[in-house]
Amino acid sequence: MIMNTSHRPFPLPKGPWMMTQTWNDVLFAHWAVEPQSLRGIIPAALELETCSGKAWISILPFLLTNLRPRFLPPLPFISRFPELNVRTYVTYRGIPGIYFFSLDAASRLAVLSARTFFHLPYFHADMDFSREENHVQFTSRRYGSDADFRARYRPLSDPFTAQKGTLDHWLTERYRLYTVHNGRVYYEDIHHSQWPLQQAEADFHQNQAAAASGLSLPDTAPLLHYAKKQHVLFWPLQQAR
Repeated sequence: MIMNTSHRPFPLPKGPWMMTQTWNDVLFAHWAVEPQSLRGIIPAALELETCSGKAWISILPFLLTNLRPRFLPPLPFISRFPELNVRTYVTYRGIPGIYFFSLDAASRLAVLSARTFFHLPYFHADMDFSREENHVQFTSRRYGSDADFRARYRPLSDPFTAQKGTLDHWLTERYRLYTVHNGRVYYEDIHHSQWPLQQAEADFHQNQAAAASGLSLPDTAPLLHYAKKQHVLFWPLQQAR
């Protein structure tokens, strides 16, 4: 159990966690956009959250490992695969969280399970993840879509933890995801240690993952962070009341 909770914006959920996984070599790529460009895309039940008057779109490629239910070992063929997330920042009844436009994964079984049991917009993709010295090479090609993504990235600084009240903290320290299914709002709480962030650089050779969800990224350099590893706990999906 990850005992420290002082960095969370709200208390841990009641009851036991049900699943754990580890995120490796995470790149956070953040673009500031005008709020009106997203308000018509996110579900009306959720409130778009802004920071200093801007909404944000974030793209996260990483390698997922050690996926397992509580009390069980990692399962073959589903416990390790690359993943690519496209997300923004929302609140519901005052509690901040994340809304996913898409989640691409290289595991067909993981995609089916997430769509069925968590009502999340997962897509099956042909993905490749490799490390080259201190660089990560990440490629994703979603089946039946033009949501291609190819990037090469690496950390540039020593690790640091973002201070509360900063943009770095606002973008990365998120402990709830929201989704809407059949007109109902659902949420899932997670917990992990505070992110060990590093400044990063990245070359985006292809980046159509956001456009596939109807999003337009600005022609500006994104704010970049890297994290080597993060262990994450998940609680059951709940219908919001």
